[in-house]
Amino acid sequence: MIRVVLNANIVVSALLQPLGPPARVFAFALGGLIQPCLSGGIYAEYEEVIARPRFGLDEDTIAATLRAVREKSLWVRPAVAIRVCSDPDDDIFLECASAARVNYLVTGNPRHFPTAWNETIVVTPRDLLNIIANMTSEAQPPA
Repeated sequence: MIRVVLNANIVVSALLQPLGPPARVFAFALGGLIQPCLSGGIYAEYEEVIARPRFGLDEDTIAATLRAVREKSLWVRPAVAIRVCSDPDDDIFLECASAARVNYLVTGNPRHFPTAWNETIVVTPRDLLNIIANMTSEAQPPA
């Protein structure tokens, strides 16, 4: 199964634009098609970001989203600090990716990250959807 770390902007975008690529990726993560990986630092970031008043999300939506993320994610405790992102606040996502040995870090802001870190490749939601579609089509027997 594909393991991923979702940047906070993916979760927010999924909630604000329920038909967009981030929402599809988020649905795949919560639905078990891909394995989301999470650390305490990332969870705290999700809590803070999705509760920002400018997004206008109601308390029930926030609570349900955080509960689903808690329950569906593989939790890891990063042991190594990483300092490579252009925005130091984003380093926690690479730390989690390294600890969980994820395949992809999914973000709407790939320029904030290196293109790859160890075995993790940084991709946009659309990139990941294309990867999943290609894997699914390759798994289908020829007609």
